[in-house]
Formats: sequence, C-alpha cells, structure tokens
Amino acid sequence: MQETASKDRHHVVIIGGGFGGLYAAQELRGAPVRITLVDKRNFHLFQPLLYQVATGGISPGDIASPLRAILQKQTNVTVLHAEVVDIDPQGRTVRFRDGELQYDSLIVAAGAEKEYFGNQAWEPRAPSLKTVEDALEIRRRVFLAFEAAERETDPEKRAAWMNFVVIGGGPTGVELAGALAELAHGTLKKDFRSIDPRRAQVIVLEGLDELLPAYPDRSSEAARQALERLGVMVSTGRFVKEIQGERVIYQTNGQDTASIETRTVVWAAGMRASSLSDVLEQRAGARLDRGGRVMVGSDLSLAEFPEVLVIGDMAHFAGEDGQPLPGIAPVAMQQGRYVARLLQARLKGRQPTGFAYRDKGMLAVIGRNAAVAVFGRLQFSGFLAWLIWIFVHLWYLIEFDNKLLVLIQWAWNYFTRKRGARLITGEDPLPRQ
Repeated sequence: MQETASKDRHHVVIIGGGFGGLYAAQELRGAPVRITLVDKRNFHLFQPLLYQVATGGISPGDIASPLRAILQKQTNVTVLHAEVVDIDPQGRTVRFRDGELQYDSLIVAAGAEKEYFGNQAWEPRAPSLKTVEDALEIRRRVFLAFEAAERETDPEKRAAWMNFVVIGGGPTGVELAGALAELAHGTLKKDFRSIDPRRAQVIVLEGLDELLPAYPDRSSEAARQALERLGVMVSTGRFVKEIQGERVIYQTNGQDTASIETRTVVWAAGMRASSLSDVLEQRAGARLDRGGRVMVGSDLSLAEFPEVLVIGDMAHFAGEDGQPLPGIAPVAMQQGRYVARLLQARLKGRQPTGFAYRDKGMLAVIGRNAAVAVFGRLQFSGFLAWLIWIFVHLWYLIEFDNKLLVLIQWAWNYFTRKRGARLITGEDPLPRQ
C-alpha cells in the first residue's frame, strides 16, 4: 500500500548529477514527491579541480563521489545510471538508449560539452578538460612529454617536447597553465638527468586582448603578472588557425601568422551546452543562443512547457546587467535550489517570484600563494585571495572524506612541493598525434 502511494506522488525526473541536478535533488528532501536522478556517470564530479588531476596534484577519486552514496539516505530519490538521448515534452517522457521514463516535472541539468568551433579534427591533438578521462589523458601526455624529452638527443625536438601550449585564457586555462609551470619549475626539477624541467616553457594563447575576459581589468592584469612570475609566456590577441602534429599555428590580431613547435597542447578555449539543448529546440520549440544554451523564462522554465525546467550550463538566463549568467558552479547550485522550491510551491498552488542570482564572486587560482578574487566592487589578489580560494573549494566538495583527502594532499604539496599522483596510464608509449 505504501509503495502504491509512493508511485502516485508527483514524479520529478532530473537529468544530470552535476551541481545543479544534485542540489535540486537534495533541496527536495522531505518533499511529497518521488525523484529519479538520471546520469550517464555514476558519480558527481567536482570539475573546478580537474586541472589538479591533470597535473598530478590529486587523484580522480579525491574529487568524485558516487551519486548513490551521496543520496543513499534520501529515500524519495532513485538514481539511474543511463544516458538520455531524447525528450518527448508532449508525452512527458525521457528516452534512454535502452528504455524510457515518464515524468510530471523535468529538470534538465546536463551541463556542457567540448566546443572546438567547427574544428573537431583538433580534438585528438588538443584534449579539453571536462571529464575525468580528459584529465587523465592530459596527465599522461604531460608526463610522457618529459619522459620523451629525457630520451631525445636532438635539441630542437627536445625543445618541442618541453613546450606546453594552453589554448584559452579563461579560468581553466589560467589555472592549468599555473599548475603546469609549478610542476616543471618545482616538483620535477630534480627528477631527470638529461634535461632540466625548469627549461620547460608553458605558453597561453588567448584570442582576446586580456586573460580572464569575464573579470575586471585589474584582476585580469594581476593574473597575467602572477603567471609571468611563474615563467609562463602569456600571449593575448592570438587566434589559433591550425593544430598540426608537432606545431600550433596562430594569427596575431588577424594579421601576422606564426607557429610554436610543441607536442603537448591543451584546449581550454570553449564549451557548448549539452546536445540535449538541440533536442529541446527540435521537440519543444526552445530558442537557443550562440553557445547552444536554452533561453528560459524568469522561473527557468520553457515557454510552451512550464513543467520543463532548464538550469546550469544549459540555461541562458540574463543577470541584472542583461548578460547571461556565467557557467560556474554557484549559478548551477542556486538554480538547482530555486527550481526545487518552485516545484514545491507549485504543488501547493503557488507561483513564487522569478529566479534571482546572488553573485558570490569569482575566483581563479594561478599558483602557490597566488589567486585573484572578485566580490562585486571588491577586487584583490595574492595570498589572501589564494586562502579564500582554498576555503571555498574545500567547502563545496561534496563528501567529508573528499574534503579531508584534498586538504591533506594540498598541505603535503604545499610544504614539500611534491605531487603524488604522477602516474602515466594508457597503452601508447607516446602521446598520439
């Protein structure tokens, strides 16, 4: 009898176990609904720290938590390990590769995907940093590059192995470049006999005229200076034209063309909303912006199908300045909580006010004792910003054991400058080109 009553409850299906989907599910704890959380991965990934996995600072398990473990005490949630390939808003059905599921309300929080702006052929040569697999592939290439340089006798070829190019000067590119420089100039400096890792060159290529374009000029300049102190070569106004087997060809402000000889390239220049946005465009008449994000109403719903709510990196929601909110974790968290409260209000016959984002600031770490922080009109950089960055990231890690493990790893790395996860995995002896 109790099981039948449970099945009669309003059914909320959540697609995606990232920040938005997970926070929505947790906010519905105790609500008179049954929830099905669907994700093609069985874990929640703390993506802001992926760059540390890519540079051997921490292990993947330190920033990933099984969804079933996170939600095991929340009895109104069922977790399904499945990939959603279609949504039928008329029939209120989501379809998997091997089945389907009906819903009363749908929260779509499928995140973002890699975007190479029509140059998908670059992906094998320049992996992005979005998944655990991406981070492990980048880690493999980085450490194999030093190993190949150690064995190389030709000076020019050795130099190419020791050039690391990061394409994109946003937060991911800046943080990854800083970590690579610290790895080469600190952690590895005594590990080799034929090469001096401190001679490695980390190069950031950014198409716009400044790093961290979404940040104020002062913070952008502080990030540039911090990277340059680490020995990173920052090149702005450089548009990549081609990524070949052993070189990156770029254009300076649309004019002169030049190239960098390198065997290790990382793409940090762009993301696009999940392909489920295209499904919603075709099936529900949703409008998309240039980045593939769904244009949502004030309550994050679709105009024609108010029971469908889109949040996080998939949603185009304008902030107070008229610009779409950035694809960062705090936005997804707040939107997840909001749609959960919205659904509860609807069940009671009420319609709450529209979503309002509370800006909690922006943070980007550059390296040891160096970060930039923006909180409204307040901007600062250096050691204090770095401490705030550490506290915020530890706070938002999902499980206590992850917080503890990462804190211990960071403390060990800070005092010893060692990185314990410097493993080369995979079968290929050298990076694929």
